[in-house]
Amino acid sequence: MELKPTKTLSGFIELLPLQQRCFDECATRMQRVLKTAGFAHLDLPAIERAEVLTDKDNWDEIETQMFLFQKGDTKMGLRYDGTVGLSRYVAGHLNDLAFPFRAYQFARNYRGERPQRGRYREFYQMDLDIMGIDSLSENYDAEIVATLAKAYESVAEFIGPVSIRVGNRRFWNAMFEKLGLNSEQCRNAFVLIDKKDKIPDFYDGLIETVGKKAADEINKVFSDGYKTFAGGSEALDAAIEEIDRFMNLLDSMGIKNAKIDLGIMRGHAYYTGIVFEFFLDNFPELGAVGGGGRYEDLASKFSKTRIIGVGAAVGFSRLMVALLDENKIDLSKFENPIRAAVLVMGQAQVPYAMGVLAALRDAEIVAVPYLDANKKFKNQIEFSDKIKADYSIIIGDAERESEMLAVKDMKSGEQKNLNLSDAIKLLKLR
Repeated sequence: MELKPTKTLSGFIELLPLQQRCFDECATRMQRVLKTAGFAHLDLPAIERAEVLTDKDNWDEIETQMFLFQKGDTKMGLRYDGTVGLSRYVAGHLNDLAFPFRAYQFARNYRGERPQRGRYREFYQMDLDIMGIDSLSENYDAEIVATLAKAYESVAEFIGPVSIRVGNRRFWNAMFEKLGLNSEQCRNAFVLIDKKDKIPDFYDGLIETVGKKAADEINKVFSDGYKTFAGGSEALDAAIEEIDRFMNLLDSMGIKNAKIDLGIMRGHAYYTGIVFEFFLDNFPELGAVGGGGRYEDLASKFSKTRIIGVGAAVGFSRLMVALLDENKIDLSKFENPIRAAVLVMGQAQVPYAMGVLAALRDAEIVAVPYLDANKKFKNQIEFSDKIKADYSIIIGDAERESEMLAVKDMKSGEQKNLNLSDAIKLLKLR
């Protein structure tokens, strides 16, 4: 019989146990920060109706990236991020939620785009959002950034420090209005600015898109700074004031690693105000490892009630897998999760050994049994060594009859005969 392939599909991720333990620990720490900040955990469906996910006016063409399929008469798709599903959820539970409503998701997402380094077809993403009805103070934008900064700080021992770059879509909307750009020119200029650092002919592209006069003004934002345009229009002044107020608020919240970068645009068309991205100081080659912003129109297709939100997303798989694949994370603290291997020397010892095992686990000691009881001691102790157990608890006829345990330290080789209570005390010491 021909063997089936064991390799995953392109764009899908599998980690080894050591890597997975680090992945899980970082996920747990970051989610703990969000829970402490009062974000409710939501576990929304991975499959949505196609009309929920797609939008004809979405010039980012997100629909070309999705997994779409049909069952009977229903067209469906796999979620590609958490925000659209959250907007549907909030619109459908307006009378059940207290606003401003804050929630986070940690879930697999799916994109049908071509896989490449750092971009996967299936990946974990962490989303956090705050949503309000009719209005939502811009103070929440700063709280989202500060909370996410704290979440990254919780895993700094593995990924190092982060820095934050802040942009503002409202500034560019005001700028483009002042320059008299039409809607198509605005869309194309947004795309160019978003890719400014990745394309060598940025200025030439601007000239081709909006003309030389407008291109020079846009370029001046990066050469002379956004405050150069103070007094340019009422809308520009309001945007500049918003940027300054936001940065001052971050500073008051203890966020010292943020700076203004109006080249930060974020890809989705639904962002309307402050936008931001997070970068790893030690690994700048990874690019943005998280980001988000304010959106004021997304939920309008689900409800006539005006729902305003600010949110962020962490490309968790992209961040962790890149560092793990390049051996950038010290995994030594995850190498010994097994505190004790319970080795059973003969079938007659199995009932006693299982009682010992239950007692160890009741004491929250990580213990793994070797239940091929008729295997030789050599095979069993080799197993204990392979799983890197700190101790081996050896149970033979003598141990069963005396209700004692032979406890062997796998590093020093020292072996003691202890009763169960004393063995538990020893194993709980670190």
